Amino acid sequence: MTYDVEALRRNEFPLLLAEDVVYLNNASTGPLPKRTMDTLAEWARHRSVPHRISQEMEFGTLDIGRRLIAGLIGANESEIALGTNTSFGLNLAAFSLPLERGDVVLSPDLEFPANVYPWMQLAVQRGIEYRRLRCDDGPLDAGRLARELEDDRIRVVTVSWVQFASGARVDLAALGKVCRDRGVYFVVDGIQGLGPLTLDLRSTPVDIFACGAQKWLLSPWGAGFVYVRRDLVAQLQPHDVSWLAVKDSDDFTRLTNYNLTWRDDARRFEFITLPYQEFAAMNATLELINELGAANVAAYSQSLADRIVHWACARGDVQLVTPSKRGQYASIVSVRPPNAAAASARLSAAGVVHSFREGGIRLSPYFYNTIEEIDRTLRLIAE
Repeated sequence: MTYDVEALRRNEFPLLLAEDVVYLNNASTGPLPKRTMDTLAEWARHRSVPHRISQEMEFGTLDIGRRLIAGLIGANESEIALGTNTSFGLNLAAFSLPLERGDVVLSPDLEFPANVYPWMQLAVQRGIEYRRLRCDDGPLDAGRLARELEDDRIRVVTVSWVQFASGARVDLAALGKVCRDRGVYFVVDGIQGLGPLTLDLRSTPVDIFACGAQKWLLSPWGAGFVYVRRDLVAQLQPHDVSWLAVKDSDDFTRLTNYNLTWRDDARRFEFITLPYQEFAAMNATLELINELGAANVAAYSQSLADRIVHWACARGDVQLVTPSKRGQYASIVSVRPPNAAAASARLSAAGVVHSFREGGIRLSPYFYNTIEEIDRTLRLIAE
């Protein structure tokens, strides 16, 4: 452990501590650190006197966001487009990738709806086949995917890095290599993975990676991003067109010199005007993660998840919905005790904030939680 969890809690999460709860619901919405709240308050003051907000302040905030995100995921700033949620990036993938009638989009079953409905709508509009693959034996693996891709009509594989209900985690590097070797686009819903897991897209073959920041990146609603592989940016045209998506649009003295020539980088996909204050706050949290070390954040979060998994595996009366093998889960662990609904109610009454999903108690600890909080939660489930 390379940072002081108790000091972190006191300094960055004092309001959460004052609530006297055990917050294990990061997979739904993450709490805001103090520095992030302070940034929002500062921007609210600026917004009350908007003549003091410069163009450099607005767009400089977005520049910082792209830089911080690129550093977090091992990308280039030119590959990052800021957006308000994960759906922004998934819709970009669905409606901008060059797909034709009869092409197939493949995904595992039990995806979060954000990674289902855009593809269903694409099928309605363009005659694409959207095919969901049952994965009863665990997360989609490279061998299974390679067999499925023997159907050369499959042009896109889209997956959640971490499944929202079970916490099952796919091996992005292995799946991405299978797709890249066969010329198939690989699209990732990354919102439940980034933070508890680290990522380096310089060595992981992903074409489009969409991620909202309101969960594990502990940022306000309305902040997120999409990564588009650099070689792919120039091949895709925006589905929704922003007035700042084109070249030379930064010069506000020549706005009526209309020229529909896209920017060379992923900013062509950004849908301006964005909520600058939300991105300034996101930047504050990303700077906190940088200070702690993204690898340290991931390792500590994994250790808390491991504790829950080991507890469930050691009991004969609790079903572990999450895969038990390390490497196949991140920081979402779902368990089903004999009366899961009653156990969930017991947790809520005791101030343990969690989710009840698909019949299981979903616990999602993060880098500010403590071992004592995990043990208290597990005792309550076992009562």
